[in-house]
Amino acid sequence: MAFDVARVRGLFPALGDGWVHLDAPAGMQVPEQVATAVSTALRAPVSGPGGIFPASQRAEAIVDAARRSIADLVGADPAGVVLGPNSAVLLQRLADALSDGWFLGDEVVVSRLDHPSNIAPWQRAAQRTGSVVRWAEVDIETCELPGWQYDDLVTDRCKLVAVTAASGSVGTRPDLRKIAEAARRRGAMVVVDASSAAPFVPLDITSMDADVVAVSANTWGGPPVGALVFRDASVLDHLPSCSVEPGARGPERLELGPHAYPLLAGLVASVDYLAGLDDAAIGPRRERVLTSLGSVKAYQAGLLANLINELRSLRHVMVIGDAMRRVPALAFTIAGVKAAEGVEHLSERGVCAFADPGQHGVFSVLGVGEVGGAIRVGLAHYTNAVEVDQLVRAVAELG
Repeated sequence: MAFDVARVRGLFPALGDGWVHLDAPAGMQVPEQVATAVSTALRAPVSGPGGIFPASQRAEAIVDAARRSIADLVGADPAGVVLGPNSAVLLQRLADALSDGWFLGDEVVVSRLDHPSNIAPWQRAAQRTGSVVRWAEVDIETCELPGWQYDDLVTDRCKLVAVTAASGSVGTRPDLRKIAEAARRRGAMVVVDASSAAPFVPLDITSMDADVVAVSANTWGGPPVGALVFRDASVLDHLPSCSVEPGARGPERLELGPHAYPLLAGLVASVDYLAGLDDAAIGPRRERVLTSLGSVKAYQAGLLANLINELRSLRHVMVIGDAMRRVPALAFTIAGVKAAEGVEHLSERGVCAFADPGQHGVFSVLGVGEVGGAIRVGLAHYTNAVEVDQLVRAVAELG
């Protein structure tokens, strides 16, 4: 496997601004081939689907290509791919559709590790139907999400388990198979938010034992487009439709048209970009995606290990969590320095990072707000060792 970070950096025009972009959890920068695909589609004649003329046929071809690209990313059937503006919107649509059959006393399990986009929709659905929300807790020392707790959390009244494939805040990758096993024993559906995992980890919906997987393309440098992927595409025809088209079938039942066709063209280009991250990747796109993301995973693991070791060597820095399996996102605190002040210091030295006040999500459980919040950073495909060193030096100055 061959991952050439210098070559990859050359694919991103935005990196010419001179900043160290460690803000990947908010979305990676956009590769040139994605921007070109969007602009080309904007210039081409594209109409609504259903016509016999070229512009209409082009729209249908773009949608079909977009479904196939996501299917190749996740290892699924294109017929089970629902497209939309982002995973948050799509998860809300899914929650509205699924909860139509919930009753008073039914249960849904969410986790403290998840992003609000995979928590809030299920909370709203539970409130509307009189269902109960049960919480899976994180280990406050390691930020792991113990799988054993789901044996007790998932009961016969449980309708659904919502869990992340990876945390964009602390990097933790839960044991999805163990969680899914507990759900299967009780007949509960499993919805996995893979938005933070998709840029770094080869995904397979069957191996994850998920019923539905959600992704957002902006996390890997794609346009602002999201997708829900159903392992069993036939499920879609049994869900209440939110489409404006009365005869909508399959994934169209959860789509509100018309699609943003230029963005879908960019989505296809972004998955092609992922498939080409390893020069040695060959074969069908699905195989190239798996090979390339395997290379990315190995490269990022070394870079992340170096960053964590360097930060932990600084006495005034505390890295939050110590999960065994993780993606290259992490958070840390600096003794005597509020997170907002810390990111301002980093910004003055050309480093992009985020401050989290610690009032919500996993950081509220960890009590981060009591020490002034946490600084969040995330590595991207284009992050190199020089940039990691620049971050460490800037943090060391605050000691």
